[in-house]
Amino acid sequence: MGAGAGKAEARPGAGAVGGLAGKRVFIRVDFNVPFDKKTGEITDDARIREAIPTIKLAMEAGAKVVLASHLGRPKPGKRDLSLVPVGGRLAELTGYEVHVPEELVGDAPKKVIYDLRPGQLCLLENLRFDEGEEKDDENFAKQLAELADVYVNDAFGAVHRAHASVHALPRLMRERAAGLLLLKELRALGRLTTRPEKPYVAVLGGAKVSDKIDVVEALLGVVDTLCIGGAMANTFLAAQGKDTKKSRIEEDKLPLARTILSKAENRGVQILLPTDVIVATSLDAEAGSAVAADAIPDGAMALDIGPKTVALFGEPIRKAKTIFWNGPMGLFETPAFSKGTFELARIMSKASGFTVVGGGDSASAVKLAGEEVAKGFKHISTGGGASLELIEGRKLPGVEALRSAEGVE
Repeated sequence: MGAGAGKAEARPGAGAVGGLAGKRVFIRVDFNVPFDKKTGEITDDARIREAIPTIKLAMEAGAKVVLASHLGRPKPGKRDLSLVPVGGRLAELTGYEVHVPEELVGDAPKKVIYDLRPGQLCLLENLRFDEGEEKDDENFAKQLAELADVYVNDAFGAVHRAHASVHALPRLMRERAAGLLLLKELRALGRLTTRPEKPYVAVLGGAKVSDKIDVVEALLGVVDTLCIGGAMANTFLAAQGKDTKKSRIEEDKLPLARTILSKAENRGVQILLPTDVIVATSLDAEAGSAVAADAIPDGAMALDIGPKTVALFGEPIRKAKTIFWNGPMGLFETPAFSKGTFELARIMSKASGFTVVGGGDSASAVKLAGEEVAKGFKHISTGGGASLELIEGRKLPGVEALRSAEGVE
């Protein structure tokens, strides 16, 4: 464990943690994993697996480990998203005995933690069961602080939120540090923002231009080529005067798209847009057909990039020394419209440059593309929103809280 990494590094000495034997170590993890709505089973346990090295480090050092995470958005006053199934999966993966007290704070978790024996750990219930979590409430943070001697943040997927367990709590703790996963994330993403190796290619996709305005602005200052796919590409194509027919576009963002295209040209950044797309007449279609991006038939919509666009995007990717990808190229959850995303993922996985996937749907797409594809990437981030905010140049509340604390030097 360490105090930080790269530009996001915590102040020297502020997060250094000495011997952990016998200490109660509160590790903020990101166990916000997806579940199958029908079966209730965890469909992707990557975030649990990524947290294990830090957990094991603390356990093997003789600490009494207290894990805490949020899960989804529970309905107010209800406990409909319990972390008990997550505790079960963690026990399967590690062999540790995982205790989940019913109450988040107070005597119940204190007793569980006090009684912990070697090979046992405590996983608190969903932090969002208490409204103080999302309000960054200091009183709630103080109650959490009573459970531990040391604070460790290993939840990269949550560091962009000023929530109690991420922001208020570490500021109350004298001993605090970044976990192994958080350090790994900051170091990998730091390579995209601090003097990245050139040529640098970024690939953006997803549904909306509005979701990625800030990241596009930031990338225009560092990349050599920006490839834009997914539904957001439709807005750029429409801004160029192309008739996208039934394709999803953001009418109110057409002027912005034109401004971005103009800025890129002025800065010498190459923007690549789809030259062909896979179209169908509905989202439920079982098959699509490839057409030129400026020749979409009446009643049809673009739902994936076509093979010529895959080749177009693939050319600079193969030559790049730095590659960042965030956002799928189409409706990849549907087999008929997944090929563009998966083919591009395969090209990136074989590229010699430093390849980073910015979490979220992109990370899911890489995993669906196959184990060998996933192995080819240098870094697959566990946090979509956090990775984008880091690239945008924003300060992350969870990282800032590790740097300084009231009355702690």
